[in-house]
Amino acid sequence: VSQNALSPSESYLMSVWHNRLYLYSAAALVFGIWFSVKVALKKVNFSFVQGFAEELSEEVKTLGVPAKVIDIRDYDPDDQLADECTNKSVCVFLVATYTDGQPTENAEWFCKWLEEASTDFRYGKTYLKGLPYAVFGLGNSVYVGHYNTVGTNVDKWLWMLSAVRIMTRGEGDCDVVKSRHGSIQADFLAWKVKFLIRLQALVKGEKKSYSGNCKTKGSCKNPKKDGQEEEEETTALQNSSEDELVESSSDEEESGLQDEEKSGSVVDMEDLGNIMSSAKRAKVFTALLTCFVLSFPAGYKLIGSHSGVKLCRWTKSMLRGRGGCYKHTFYGIESHRCMETTPSLACANKCVFCWRHHTNPVGTEWRWKMDPAEKILHEAMEKHQGMIRQFRGVPGVQPERYEEGLAVKHCALSLVGEPIMYPEINAFICLLHSHRISSFLVTNAQFPQEIRNLVPVTQLYVSVDASTRDSLKKIDRPLFKDFWPRFLDSLRALGEKRQRTVYRLTLVKAWNVEEMLSYSELIALGQPDFIEVKGVTYCGESAASTLTMANVPWHQEVVAFVQQLADMLPQYEIACEHEHSNCLLIAHTKFKVDGEWWTWIDYERFQDLVQVQGESGGQRGFSALDYMAKTPSWALFGANEQGFDPTDTRFQRRNKTKDISGC
Repeated sequence: VSQNALSPSESYLMSVWHNRLYLYSAAALVFGIWFSVKVALKKVNFSFVQGFAEELSEEVKTLGVPAKVIDIRDYDPDDQLADECTNKSVCVFLVATYTDGQPTENAEWFCKWLEEASTDFRYGKTYLKGLPYAVFGLGNSVYVGHYNTVGTNVDKWLWMLSAVRIMTRGEGDCDVVKSRHGSIQADFLAWKVKFLIRLQALVKGEKKSYSGNCKTKGSCKNPKKDGQEEEEETTALQNSSEDELVESSSDEEESGLQDEEKSGSVVDMEDLGNIMSSAKRAKVFTALLTCFVLSFPAGYKLIGSHSGVKLCRWTKSMLRGRGGCYKHTFYGIESHRCMETTPSLACANKCVFCWRHHTNPVGTEWRWKMDPAEKILHEAMEKHQGMIRQFRGVPGVQPERYEEGLAVKHCALSLVGEPIMYPEINAFICLLHSHRISSFLVTNAQFPQEIRNLVPVTQLYVSVDASTRDSLKKIDRPLFKDFWPRFLDSLRALGEKRQRTVYRLTLVKAWNVEEMLSYSELIALGQPDFIEVKGVTYCGESAASTLTMANVPWHQEVVAFVQQLADMLPQYEIACEHEHSNCLLIAHTKFKVDGEWWTWIDYERFQDLVQVQGESGGQRGFSALDYMAKTPSWALFGANEQGFDPTDTRFQRRNKTKDISGC
């Protein structure tokens, strides 16, 4: 075809094609320049952090206070941060926010841990009570969307755990045009001078004030205000949002220390003064951090329109060799290989002890656009593995368990909501088994027909939270008007199953622990293979529940209840105990062979049996006795280990000598 026969657009495309190598080279050059600039900016920020940390450390030492610079990569907050409260350490966090808002690998774990701990009721709001700290953030105000968000968030999360801010947060700006003092170095110098004066005063045990909002447990008083105004200020503070309470930066100290003396916001630092009067050391943490935003509260990862997955704290524990959950003790699951998920966030109950605080939807029927089972399982495994990968290189994580944890072997369908409401629940379970993943499904005993229609699962649970109509209504607060007939029929449906079945009893002190005879009657109705009895977990304050720590039974009280209940059941005995979860297992005596308990599960055998049943079109069935395994001695009730695997090392947090939460 001649050149004259081509249209202008065709000629242009031909020219582009003939010169494509030049275009590729130009694109590669632009990308290389962009990438180099990006890396260079990160190196500059990192060098600033390191240099500032070393500089601050040397200055602190001149005050006679030992100081140590710590790379956050080498610091395990779960083990060490709480100890700083009793070690009389002042912790200074120098943190930078990158231009793209992403953390470096060495900082991901610390940031994730701190955020989760600040909202996890198991740590408690006073986990870092009394820890003196200061934060200086490095960023670039050109990036308005996340300028110094890391410093802000680290400051906030420490405050939420009751750590004591000894001065307002400092902020260094790489943008010399907008930098408060002309450069990031000058910003740091101005903050450092104030910090050293504050530190010196605190070491002497003096009470100091600082500008900004009142953010400590101390007394917030303004001598210029009368009593009425003080009361109004206190009320306003209590009603303030979390972000308002923690928002405090060096901008508020514009006029220096002289303004502090004139400030109307004076904080009584008596408690901090007492701590600092015997200060022993200062620690400066260096890291390039950023906020780690989760897609759902408390670490949930949403899947599609109605499903979710979350990394269980026992998964994290077993990755680090600190013991598994009660399912590991009772049934032999590998907690670090267990995926906690649900195909239905919706539930038909509003239980008073729901540790999700009713943030999930409720309903009595499926009313949502349905995602296919394949999509849910694929994304659940993908997101679960992504959360496991975040533990790569985390202090204490055992390499072999990390590698094992990437391969899901068990699935606990108990995250939140009512999994059995999902219309394709059978397809989902079959998909799990096709991947040779065991299934532990929990239902709240309000869908009896769905229980009857359910394909074989590795272990099927029914929550039996009360034994009478009135107490069930009070505790579970079901939405169905005919909740009691549904509850009883669900127990009958469970009794018709041939695979392993479990009643899960949650004891709520002063609410349902006196219903011994009624419980025994319900057990006779459903004839479960196992009965798990667990003390209720206190999940913190919630407007949706009146539950308090007074309703949490001590482990000794749970043991006493279980012993009395077992005495009323002729075919059942106490088999196992997991003291750390405040939980015991009553098992049917058919699992006691020649005087030895066989409560564990042969998971490979179960998958083989499921495959054979499927290939035979359901003609070749199997029962719970066909895939049982022997229970180890350390898991048995009465053993010295009290259900803790001796191959692991038990870890107890500071001030947690006795854990009665049941977690």
